[in-house]
Amino acid sequence: MADRDEFDKQIEENIAGLRSDIDLRHLSRSWIEASAKHRYSYNFTWLGRPVIQYPQDLIALQEIIWRTRPELIIETGVAHGGSLIFSASLLELIGGAGKVIGIDIEIRPHNRKAIEDHPLFRRISLIEGSSIDPEVAADVSRAATGKRTMVILDSNHTHDHVLGELRAYAPLVSSGCYLIILDTVIEDLPDALFAGRPWKQGDNPKTAVHEFLRGTDEFVIDETIQDKLLITVAPDGFLLCVRKP
Repeated sequence: MADRDEFDKQIEENIAGLRSDIDLRHLSRSWIEASAKHRYSYNFTWLGRPVIQYPQDLIALQEIIWRTRPELIIETGVAHGGSLIFSASLLELIGGAGKVIGIDIEIRPHNRKAIEDHPLFRRISLIEGSSIDPEVAADVSRAATGKRTMVILDSNHTHDHVLGELRAYAPLVSSGCYLIILDTVIEDLPDALFAGRPWKQGDNPKTAVHEFLRGTDEFVIDETIQDKLLITVAPDGFLLCVRKP
């Protein structure tokens, strides 16, 4: 145990060094901007399904899920289903009856079939509808009753939509679990990277996160995660629920 304690102390020192290395932080941001031009996040799969995430963020999600042991993971945004499979695979390793709920306004038939045909689909439920539709949110809330719950938001990235999701799903997050908002990095990148999209600087997940946090003391940004990753699509997006159990 002493060896692990010493190792963990070294990690804390490593992260402190990364946090204070301004040049490296700027270099990391430049790398994200340059890689986005090549659709970097589209180049990976998880257990056969396109996952559309940075590998660095997947490592962080793995650490969070293993450490906090949620019984239910709610995800907005389904796409090809790789993120759902990723979460389901970790719940499978943890054991128990853990489930994943994936919500999307449109689940394309070929993606639905591929997800339903996957060996881990028994841990997944799909809901087709807007994540901010009150009926959808109510159905998910009922499914979360009595379960240790975490939430990952990765659908429409406009300020208003994400803020609506935060208000709908934050109450479901269990104390000690995480509410994760992806693509907050949009605020830090040139608008040209998102041409044709409805989100941009000043109107994106990060602006929604900061408005949400101004109205609650139940969540805090876990800056340790972004500090150790440096390369992440979710700066200020890893929120820890500090609500009293």
